[in-house]
Amino acid sequence: MVAVRPGIPLFGAVTVDGSKNAALPLLAAAAAVHRPVHLSNVPANTDVETMLTLLQQAGWHAARPVSNPHTTVILPSDKPQPDPDRAVAARIRASYYLVPALLGAYGRARLPWPGGCAIGERGMEQHFKVYERFGDRSTVDDHGYLVEAATGGRGTVSIMLPFRSRGATIAALLRTVVGGRPLRLSQPNLSPEVLSVVEALKVAGWESQVSEKVLTLQPPPSVADGPLAWTVPGDKIEAGTLACAVAVSGGSAHILGVRRDDIAPLVAALRWLGVPAEATNGTLAVQAEDARPTGRPLRAIASLSPGGLDADFEPPLMALALTLPGTHLFADDINPGRHGNLLPQLVRLGATIDELSSTQCRFAGPQQLTGAGVEATDIRTGSALLIVGLTARGVTTLGGLEQLRRGHADLPVKLHALGADICEVLP
Repeated sequence: MVAVRPGIPLFGAVTVDGSKNAALPLLAAAAAVHRPVHLSNVPANTDVETMLTLLQQAGWHAARPVSNPHTTVILPSDKPQPDPDRAVAARIRASYYLVPALLGAYGRARLPWPGGCAIGERGMEQHFKVYERFGDRSTVDDHGYLVEAATGGRGTVSIMLPFRSRGATIAALLRTVVGGRPLRLSQPNLSPEVLSVVEALKVAGWESQVSEKVLTLQPPPSVADGPLAWTVPGDKIEAGTLACAVAVSGGSAHILGVRRDDIAPLVAALRWLGVPAEATNGTLAVQAEDARPTGRPLRAIASLSPGGLDADFEPPLMALALTLPGTHLFADDINPGRHGNLLPQLVRLGATIDELSSTQCRFAGPQQLTGAGVEATDIRTGSALLIVGLTARGVTTLGGLEQLRRGHADLPVKLHALGADICEVLP
C-alpha cells in the first residue's frame, strides 16, 4: 500500500509515460497491419504488459529491446496459434482490440468477456454490429464470444454508430485494415486515442478523411511490407492527474510529454476554478501558487463528443473540487459504476456528497477531509485518492496498488519527485 499525507506544495518538472489508452489499440493495430512495427514511448503498466503477453500467445513476436525498454517491436509470425489464454485476456478490457488481427491471421477470434476496471456494464453490442457489417458471424455464451470472418466481400463498408463508441470505432478501423476494404463510418469517436490509430494507419499508407460526422479510410494504392515506426502519445490522464495534484497542494510544476489538444478540456476546467494553467505542445504548466479560486460551480460532465471532457478526467477533478469553493456537479454516464467505486472511498475520508443518481453527484466545497484507509477499486479511483491524500489531515493509506499500476507504472514515484510526502509501505 501507499501512505500519503499533506506536505509542502509540489514543485518541479516531471514527464508523463506513454498513454495506456492509446498504446493498447496501437499494439492491436500493429498486429493487424501484418508488417514489422517499431512502437516507441510504450508505457510499462500492467495492462500494456498483458496485451504484449496476449500478442505473443497468439503467435506474434513482441519484444522490448534492452537498449530501449520504452520501444516495443511487433513482428508478424506464421506460427498457427489462434487462441490466447482466456484467463490472461480476461484481465483487461482491451483484449477486444485483438479481434480484427485474429480474424486476419486465423479467420476467427475466440476471447472471454472483457475484464479490467469494474466500473459498470460496458457491452460489446456495437462491436458485433461492426463485424456484422463486414459479413462476420458472432456467437456468444456466458464465458465469452466467437467471431468468425466472412470470406470474400468487396466494396465500401458503411457503418452508422448510434453513439460515439471508442471501442467500436477502433474495431471498425482495424477490421477495415485486415479486410482491405474502404470504410465510411458515421458518427465516429474522435478521441486522441482513435486519432492516434488513424495517424498510424496513414503512416502505413492508408488514406483517411476525418470530420465530426464521417470518418473514411481507403486502402493503400500499392502493397508494402517494410517496417513501420509509430509513437504512443503522452498520457493525457496522467498529466491531468498530476496537474490536479499540483493544484491541491498550491504548488507550481511543468508536466512534460503531453499534447496540448489532448488536455484542452482539463486546462479549461482548471482555469474555470481559478487555477492558472497553460498548455503548449509538449508541456502543461500549472501555477497554483497564484491561484485565485473563483467560487464558480464546476460542471464536470463526461462526454464522448469531440472536444468533450474525457471520463477519466472526472475523478482527479473531483478530488480537486473538494478543496475549492462552489457547489460542483459531476456526472459520468459512460462508466456507470465509477461513482459507486469512488464516492464511498471519499466518504470514508469524511467527504459530504449528495448522490443525485448512480452516475451524478453534487457537493459544496471546500471540505476538510481526514486521512483513513482507502482502496483503489479501479485505476482512476486510486489516482483520485492519492490527490485527496495530499490535503486530508493526517495519513491516508491507499491499498489496491495492483489496480493503480494497471494504468500507471509509477504515479506515486512521480508525485514524490515533485515533493509529495508519499511512500510505499508494507501492509
